[in-house]
Amino acid sequence: MARIAKDYYLTEVYKLPDSIYCMHDFMGEDGIQPHQHVKDQLLYTEGGLVHVNVQDITYFLPARHYMWIPAGLEHSIHPGSNTVTMRNLYFPKKQGDETFADQAGIFHVNELLLQMLIFTQQWDGDILSEQEAAFGFVAALRLTLPQLSQNQLMLMLPVPTDKRLAQIIQYMDEFMQEGVKLPQLAQHFGFSDRSLSRLFKNNIRMSFVQYHTIQRMLKALQLLLDHQMEIKEVAALVGYNSIPTFSATFRKVLGTSPSDYAKRNDI
Repeated sequence: MARIAKDYYLTEVYKLPDSIYCMHDFMGEDGIQPHQHVKDQLLYTEGGLVHVNVQDITYFLPARHYMWIPAGLEHSIHPGSNTVTMRNLYFPKKQGDETFADQAGIFHVNELLLQMLIFTQQWDGDILSEQEAAFGFVAALRLTLPQLSQNQLMLMLPVPTDKRLAQIIQYMDEFMQEGVKLPQLAQHFGFSDRSLSRLFKNNIRMSFVQYHTIQRMLKALQLLLDHQMEIKEVAALVGYNSIPTFSATFRKVLGTSPSDYAKRNDI
């Protein structure tokens, strides 16, 4: 995929403005450099975690989830491994559902949507309205998205612009297993609790707790996906002493329990 990415994104998707473009392929090691489309994009991945960079935000797209990328939004795509497969559907802009369509977001894929996405494997390239069965099916998939995607998941983290905060966040990641707390973190880096809390909110528009919770859940996702560890091992490695607390937090962030996710992430 990386070998043909430039030509693919700049030409193939654009050739027929009224078509739905369908594409399934390995992403490759290099990923996709910054680009944008004139069509809305549904990106579903299998085989690992994918990073999607949009301006100063990094979205983390795990297996069994999809990302909606509205037309005109510049983004780059970076796979966590060279075994990642991406399934792309590109839809012409649709009037009437701007509330859903105009915002980038990551959503859980339920069983119905999963089977519909798998069914699209039989098509490659442009799907035209004259192809009644194929076009009707994929158009129906598009129509179901607002109803099936009520809860956007907060699987994204802003990139800090303050060098001090970037260093602090790196420390939080390295010492996550030990259980990072704001007071100890502030003391270690020479801040007061209040000034460090203010630095998070002013620079990345998130509180320390919000950032660190998502940071831990993303690390947990990587461990479940890439290393297939037991849930109790994962919980400990991201700083949770209580498995029920870890599981409840995972469900709140991911929309599913870690045990259910571990069973399904190979789909």
